[in-house]
Amino acid sequence: MKKDFMRKIGKGIVSSALVLMLAACGGEETDGESTDVEETSDDVKLVLNWFPKSQHGGVFAAQEQELFTNHDLNVQIEAGGPQVSSIQIVASGNADFGLAHADQIVIARNEGIELVTLAATMQNSPAALMFHEGEAISDFEELNGRTAFIQPGIPYWDYLNSKYDLSGVTELGYTGQHVNFIEDLESVSQAFVTSEPFFLDKEGIKTETILVSESGFDPYNVVLFTTKDYIAENKEVVQRFVTSFVEGWNYYEESPYEINEIIHEVNPNLAVEDLEFETDAQKEFVYGGDAAEHGFGYMTEERWALLISQLLELGLLEEDFDANEIFTTEFLPAH
Repeated sequence: MKKDFMRKIGKGIVSSALVLMLAACGGEETDGESTDVEETSDDVKLVLNWFPKSQHGGVFAAQEQELFTNHDLNVQIEAGGPQVSSIQIVASGNADFGLAHADQIVIARNEGIELVTLAATMQNSPAALMFHEGEAISDFEELNGRTAFIQPGIPYWDYLNSKYDLSGVTELGYTGQHVNFIEDLESVSQAFVTSEPFFLDKEGIKTETILVSESGFDPYNVVLFTTKDYIAENKEVVQRFVTSFVEGWNYYEESPYEINEIIHEVNPNLAVEDLEFETDAQKEFVYGGDAAEHGFGYMTEERWALLISQLLELGLLEEDFDANEIFTTEFLPAH
């Protein structure tokens, strides 16, 4: 199964046993006449927000366990990366579904891109500021006097600057490399508690973190989305995809390490132990919070409205709009 799965991902094509069977049967003669069997599966493409990792565990579980196939879907999974915009790809019609962060969805709506979020992978954000062990940073204002490695334009940094006096922070661009952070023992760096601290610990660098969510900025992290037009034209396909997506994440909750082996084969740059750490670290973010009571993927109007309000106050939005325009729980299982 793993070998076959890798072949399908490598070619960017997902074939189901049902489709193969129908293709083999097509063209058989009955009473001297050729008959064609119509394929019932729908081809769809999903663009990830990053290279395959544990935060995509439910997607690969749905693929490996043929949950997409069971819902008559042939799903092509396209990896994301630093130069890949899932939002632009889906908005242009070159993919049907995508994964992105909630604040990116809101900002896209401000730019006239009408996206609708279908499920939240993480109820809370694992985004954090990382610092060297022993620096004892317990409040965001204690960042002053330090160098911070931050990706330019990241919304939560704008929020922190607006809420706290961070005029004493020296900002340098985050590159994804940590050489400068390692050398400057008083510096801080953006990070996810599900990954960077573990990677540095393997290099002998001990770190601590403070979650950005402690500031009050806590958008849903890694959400599944499509366009408003796609829902209007393919509502039944959307329902089947969301159902498969949720089933995949429910399977991943019970058997994550089995699926991590698949993810490692797809993305060998991540060791299995790296994936296992991320799996364990993200569990509460994925299955805790509102998801513990309402099920995986759950979202509320209140959370979306708060995010819109926060981005509006930061000047990242030109106008306010109704939260119900960019999310729906219609396709999630009823609880």
